[in-house]
Amino acid sequence: MKNYPAAYQIPPDFKYAVDREFYNTVSKSALSRPPVLSEVVPIRTGYAWEVKQGQVFRIVAPEGPQVGDLNIWYRHDPRERLWASRTRQLEGAHVSTFNRLWSTLPFMRPLVTITGDSLNDYGVDAYGGRIHDLLGTRCDPYINKLLSGEEFDHHCHSNLTRAVLPYGLTEFDVHDVLNVFQVTGLNHEDRYFMEASPARPGDYLEFFAEVDLLCAISTCPGGDLSLPMWGDEAGSTLSVCRPLKVEIYDTDPACLKGWTPPVRSDYRGQHGLREDRSGVNR
Repeated sequence: MKNYPAAYQIPPDFKYAVDREFYNTVSKSALSRPPVLSEVVPIRTGYAWEVKQGQVFRIVAPEGPQVGDLNIWYRHDPRERLWASRTRQLEGAHVSTFNRLWSTLPFMRPLVTITGDSLNDYGVDAYGGRIHDLLGTRCDPYINKLLSGEEFDHHCHSNLTRAVLPYGLTEFDVHDVLNVFQVTGLNHEDRYFMEASPARPGDYLEFFAEVDLLCAISTCPGGDLSLPMWGDEAGSTLSVCRPLKVEIYDTDPACLKGWTPPVRSDYRGQHGLREDRSGVNR
């Protein structure tokens, strides 16, 4: 099969070009310090936490393979949140070190930059699967009821909903996720598939907070996804569920010298609602 070029081409002078040396330095600085937070997230639950601009945080698999569904919001305005589809277009359907996770319109800026990935050598497997998925979304009780006829209250959508309630958010603020440690792809019928997670004890995905954040993660009730959740062969996945861990690290302020945090989009065109139509045929 031939390879077609990407539609969204990043210009050479892109204002948010990734300075790899900077992010490597920041990561090393942060990891030289003890974490300011280390929280184990039990199986089939959700957990929310705040991250300050300039901090580094990690999602860790302390006991081995387990998928985590991650949501991210701008702490001071939850209307600005992770936009999985635009991130797919700019970065890829699966992400790793030096990729960014972008925010929704009309804000359009990177919320985080990935600064470390212990599974960055996973590559493409025999099925075409890749790790750290933006193709799919969270499991939820609504599709589960449609597919199985059963009620279950601990899908990722529900776990995330419970986690963010103390922050004044609701189910309507939960959005498409980054599936951390999850291997996915499209099969020959162009249908979404999920493979067993390859995460080992201690594997992690690490992020630099470009702005103040509220994050939430669900320890997926499918666990490591080695057992089917729907279909004729579906059964209990409790035996393949494991906890995750969240760690936050401060960075050395000297490492951030010269760094400019991303700002919201400066587009002021009013979507063509002005009288001036000079650009309509451009």
